[in-house]
Amino acid sequence: MRTVIWDDDRQLVKMIDQRILPAEFKLNEYKDHRRLSQAIRDMVVRGAPAIGAAAGYGMALAGFESRAGTLPHLRADLDAAADELYASRPTAVNLAWALTRIKKLAARFEGGPDELRAAVLEEAQRIADEDVEINRRMAAHGAALIEDGDTVIHHCNTGALATVDYGTALGVIRMAHEQGKRVHVLVDETRPRLQGARLTAWELENLGISYEIITDNAAGFFLKTGQAHRCFVGSDRTAANGDVGNKIGTYMLALAAHDNAVPFYAVVPTSTVDLDLASGDEIPIEERDPQEVLDLQQAGSWVTPDAARAGGRARNPAFDVTPARLVTGIVTENGIAYPPFVENLKQLVRRTD
Repeated sequence: MRTVIWDDDRQLVKMIDQRILPAEFKLNEYKDHRRLSQAIRDMVVRGAPAIGAAAGYGMALAGFESRAGTLPHLRADLDAAADELYASRPTAVNLAWALTRIKKLAARFEGGPDELRAAVLEEAQRIADEDVEINRRMAAHGAALIEDGDTVIHHCNTGALATVDYGTALGVIRMAHEQGKRVHVLVDETRPRLQGARLTAWELENLGISYEIITDNAAGFFLKTGQAHRCFVGSDRTAANGDVGNKIGTYMLALAAHDNAVPFYAVVPTSTVDLDLASGDEIPIEERDPQEVLDLQQAGSWVTPDAARAGGRARNPAFDVTPARLVTGIVTENGIAYPPFVENLKQLVRRTD
């Protein structure tokens, strides 16, 4: 099942509620682009490619919600919806990429309002379908980097749940497994929202891939003792120089991998590469609610002091930036880019253009 689904009969979007996995599998329904935008903000759906697809469908919803009877008025309503959707998660470049793609279609469209509504939906569906095909192509390139018997460290969740289907970094591991390679995954739990422990482990369990969950701060131990052979991560935005913006904790993993000469790969669709950003210093970093860090219980009791929770005394950046010097290679649907990324990554992105 896809993470993000368009119900054509009812003209609404269905999304797997990733906040409650693995305890419960539930499809939420959205018929209003504002509610869908809030769902992105609340992380009902997460992962850059999945967010991009959701935003595309959000634009389709906005088109059907609009009562505009003229093309200019409908374009104005779509632009307003795009602004609202963009504000939901600023770090993931796929969101802006999908919105820009649909806005460009609307700007050059010639025809009536109803025809534009249909064209926006068709483009949103195309974005979703392309994501699945792109993920499989990336997986084929990346699986060649995994040897039979490898143990791989994986951070956050980059599987089917983070995309429309199949996955980016976890898709690479999945394809290696499907090719018959024996691969074992050390799953970073990924504090504070535990996307690794909750979502990646759930996906690996369903795929029949061998795994063990580790705390984020244990990765260095496994790298130093030779118990991990490769690291694979995703990316929410990658700069032109190869700096990788990804879930918080990625930078520390890359540092430990580099110190122990373990290859570190980012698996990145070209839609996630932002050639307009010279370096990762320009990537906006979302800082989320401190309560995500503070609301932690152990044996039925709060771990943090009452005063800390009451005062919101925590910092919660959702992403960090891994410098290109720590990245062995960047896997895309068009091949694998190696340093110097400024030239080689650009060539792979332009193949898509």
